[in-house]
Amino acid sequence: MTDQPQSPLGVAVVPVTPFQQNCSIIWCTRTKQAVIVDPGGDVGVIQGALKEIGVTPAAIWLTHGHLDHAGGATELAEKLSIPIIGPHEADKFLLDDLPKSGLRFDILDMKAVTPSRWLVEGDEISVGDVSFSVQHVPGHTPGHITFFQKDLRFLLAGDTVFAGSVGRTDFPYGSHETLIAGIKSKLVPLGDDVQFLPGHGPASTLGEERQNNPFLQG
Repeated sequence: MTDQPQSPLGVAVVPVTPFQQNCSIIWCTRTKQAVIVDPGGDVGVIQGALKEIGVTPAAIWLTHGHLDHAGGATELAEKLSIPIIGPHEADKFLLDDLPKSGLRFDILDMKAVTPSRWLVEGDEISVGDVSFSVQHVPGHTPGHITFFQKDLRFLLAGDTVFAGSVGRTDFPYGSHETLIAGIKSKLVPLGDDVQFLPGHGPASTLGEERQNNPFLQG
C-alpha cells in the first residue's frame, strides 16, 4: 500500500472572538511557512495554535477591515514581528477606526491596523511554495478581498459568501447588489468544485452555493 501524497497546503481553523470568526492558519507543508488569515482577536489562542502545529509565521493576511477579522492583527504582528498584508485600501477607514469599534463591544485595547501592503484585484501572494490570487469583492465592505488557490481549488472567502447565506450589507457603506454581483461575476466562475472557507460557519463549495444558496438564485 502506498502513502497518499501530502497536500502542499495545510489549513487549520481557529475560531476567535464572541463572533466565532474563522481565523485560519494556512501553511506550506514543504517549508512550514505559515500565514494567519483574519486574526480578529484571542491572540494568545492563535499563538498557541501556531506552536501546536509547529509552523513558522511569515505574515498576516486580511480579507477586510471589520473588528472580528482585523481586531487582533496589530497585536499579533507586533508579537511575531511579521507584516500585515491586505485588504484593499478602500477599507482603510475601518482599520483606522478599530479602537472606536472595539469600544462599542467593551474591548478597550484594540489597535488600529496599518498594513505593510494593500492588495488589489489580480495580485498574487504566496505562503512558502503556494501562491494565491486576489479577488476584490466589495459589498460587505468596500475593500473586501478573497484569496484563491487555483491548483488546490481552495478559496478563503471572508464575509462574501457563506454556506446558505451571504455577508451582511446593512452598513452605511454596504451594498447587497454590489456583493451579489461580485460573488456571481468573480467567485462563482472559479468553479463548482472549489471548496471555500468563509468568515463564519462551515465550509462549502461554490457549486453547492450556486445551486442552492437562496441569495444567488435568479
